Order: sequence, then structure tokens, then C-alpha cells
Amino acid sequence: MFDFKLSADLSKSASGSERYDLIIVGGGPSGLTAAIYAARDGIKTLVIEKSAAGGLAATTEHIENYPGFPDGIAGSDLMDLFQKQAVRFGAEILEFEEVTRIEPVRKGLLRVHTASDEVFEAKLVMLATGSKPKKLNIPGEDDFYGRGLSYCATCDGPLFRGKDVVVIGAGNSGLQEGLNLLGYASGVTFVEFLPYSIAEKILQERTMNHPKSTFYFNHQVLEVKGDKMVTAVVMKNRATGEVIELPTEGVFIYVGYSPDTKFLGDLVEMNQWGYIKTDTHMWTGIEGLMAIGDVRADNVAQVTVAVSDGTKAALAAREYLAKLEE
Repeated sequence: MFDFKLSADLSKSASGSERYDLIIVGGGPSGLTAAIYAARDGIKTLVIEKSAAGGLAATTEHIENYPGFPDGIAGSDLMDLFQKQAVRFGAEILEFEEVTRIEPVRKGLLRVHTASDEVFEAKLVMLATGSKPKKLNIPGEDDFYGRGLSYCATCDGPLFRGKDVVVIGAGNSGLQEGLNLLGYASGVTFVEFLPYSIAEKILQERTMNHPKSTFYFNHQVLEVKGDKMVTAVVMKNRATGEVIELPTEGVFIYVGYSPDTKFLGDLVEMNQWGYIKTDTHMWTGIEGLMAIGDVRADNVAQVTVAVSDGTKAALAAREYLAKLEE
């Protein structure tokens, strides 16, 4: 095991900024996993999270496909375990602090600026800011999140076994996740704003020809209704103006995801959707800067994948920091 802990006289930079070996921007599954590995190796690690640690996974009501929990576990409980493990090994976690800028200074030195005008310095920075589902911003969407409304069929689909559900969005994501739901639900109704689907033809064929699927094209969802749980969605036919209230026990929204990368400007190379491009070891094209988890291009938004990214990045970071020491 390498020991990268800074001596006391090097724990502050000449400017007085707090100095770390590794700063992880984002405290979701990938960031916390990287923190566990790094801190356990004696790497002085800081995790900066703009809300509560845990990320999007912590808002998932019940996770049933994470290994080691045969009965499933609440997302918040799982992420709490991640956080406790990282802290146990010595990682520092700064919550409710938003990073506004990353400033590469030279090899082995990057500055991290926050909204509260704090400046931290590190030899290495990992971007683990994740992505979040785009919202419809309609009445009931926030009220029923986690109470019949979800943005992840892979995560929550089994909870709707034998129930009628609605999928909003008939693009690739909506149809892919809808196929997952068709294995559980008694019926899946797809509602699409456009008069047609822009999904791949094979996905259209599989879902449209399925005996348990129904499609409403050219319809706009206006509201999600319910009591303690979701009971219906209200939608409008964009051609005729007719308003329909469709009973349902579950709503899954797929109108796209937004990666949290705007604060980076043009610092790193991104794809057309704003996800960060990396190599197989999680390195961006900037010296000392890595990206992991859902914010990374060509990645699958699953906790297990994020954990894998965090692991690989931490091992690559250990090697990088050892070379810096040499």
C-alpha cells in the first residue's frame, strides 16, 4: 500500500488554500467508491458534493439489483453505507458546496473553486458530477416522485409487477426501458409528444408489436394525479385538443438526461450531449483530470457501473500519484 499523506507543512498551499492529493467533485456511487479506495490507500481525499452525498441513487426508493442485498435496499441506505465506509478510511466529505470552476495550474496541481469562494488544491481531480433526468415540470411530478413516479425502469420496474404503467417518451430510452417494464407490468402505455417515435426501428417493432403495449403519439402530458400514490396522468391530444385522464399505477419519464458539466465550460472534450469523453482508465485530455460515473460519455447509468468506474479510476490515480512522488 502506498502512503501519499502530506506532511503537516505541506497541507496548505502558499496561498493558504487547503491542499489534497485527490479531490472528487460529486458524491454519488462513483465518487464515493473512488473515495473508499483512495482513502484506504492513504491518499488524502476530499469529496465535494453540491447537495447531500449519495447522488441520484440516494433518491431511488428501492434498489433490488445491487449485489449483496437479496431483499433489496433503499437507495438512501445504500449510499449512507458508501459514505460511512469512505469516512471510516479517512476521506473528507464536504456536502452542500457547489464547484464552479476547475483550474489546471501545472502538472500535479489543480485548483477547485466553489460557489462560496473557497479554493482547494489537489494533485489530481476526479469529476463525478453525474447526470439527472430531464423533467417535464408539470403538476404532480415532484409530489409523486418515489410514490409511483420514477425515472428508472431498470431500478424500479419489478415494483410494478402486474400493474398498469405509463411511459412518457418514445425515444430510445423510453422504448428500451418500456421493454423492461413489459416483462413485469400487466400493460404499458407509451405517451409521445411527437407524432412519431425517433427510436431505433428494432425497438419500435419490439414494443409496438407487443400485446401488452399501447401508444399515444402526438400527445402532451399535462399533469400527474394521485392521492398517496399515482392514480392517473392527464394528457392532451395535440391535434384535436381533447384532454384525456388515463388511470395508471405508475409513471416512468424518459425525456432525456442532462449531465452536470456546464460549470466546466470548454475545459474538457465532450460529446454532443455534454458527456465527458475519457479513455478506458477514466482520464480526460487534461493532465491530472479524470471523469467517472454517469457524467462520462458512452456509459450506462447504473450503480454497479458507477462503482466500477470509481474503482478503476482510484487504481489509476494511485499509479499516477506514485509517479508524481518519484
